[in-house]
Amino acid sequence: MQSSNVIWVTGAGSGMGRAAAHAAARGNRVAVSGRRADALEQTAALVREAGGEALVVPLDVTDDRGVRAAHAQIIDAWGPVARLVLAAGLNHPNRFWRDQSMADFETIVATNLTGVARLVQTVLPGMRAAADGVVVIVSSYAGWRLSSSPGVAYSASKLALAALASTLNSQEARNGIRSTLLCPGDVDTDFLRMRPQLPDAAARSRMLTADDIGRTIAFVLDSPPHVVIDELVISPTSQHS
Repeated sequence: MQSSNVIWVTGAGSGMGRAAAHAAARGNRVAVSGRRADALEQTAALVREAGGEALVVPLDVTDDRGVRAAHAQIIDAWGPVARLVLAAGLNHPNRFWRDQSMADFETIVATNLTGVARLVQTVLPGMRAAADGVVVIVSSYAGWRLSSSPGVAYSASKLALAALASTLNSQEARNGIRSTLLCPGDVDTDFLRMRPQLPDAAARSRMLTADDIGRTIAFVLDSPPHVVIDELVISPTSQHS
């Protein structure tokens, strides 16, 4: 990876977002965003320990004004964002038509889909001006193969991310902007608490780790300018047995 890239990671307070910020830190400037300032400070400490610069930018991706203010803060500190990692996500234990509420549906879609589009739309002008940019959209195995178990809203929002990534590449690759749809299988993170039933320790031990995803994202960010990794699916061996 070229030195001193400005990287913006959402969902950076824990899990895959934190792991991505840590894995991509060395020699780069990493802005970490999420809703919990205390958790972001912990991620920032990891970034600095790994040899990067860190900027804590608390943010709710559903807040349009907040996104624009956060982007302005990053530009004022470091300049345009060159690499965007979108790892903020949401789900709910009520995952069936029989028990979901429209309020929960709209909140999940606002985070998983509209929030992603909002962040991409915000950084695109700077990437176009630089004729360079990488966007990593953290989707899900449920965004690669349709499954009912992750829930109506979650599956719908994650499947729609494929269209965002695809249109980004078809419309913006000519401007040096590359997008990757990353579809992880089961990952042992705090996100599991949003399941109707928490997997036990034995099941979690067979899942991917957040660091597995962090290394994968770093690989994508490190790819040369002529390479587009359109889609990348990663899953634990236990998910195939």
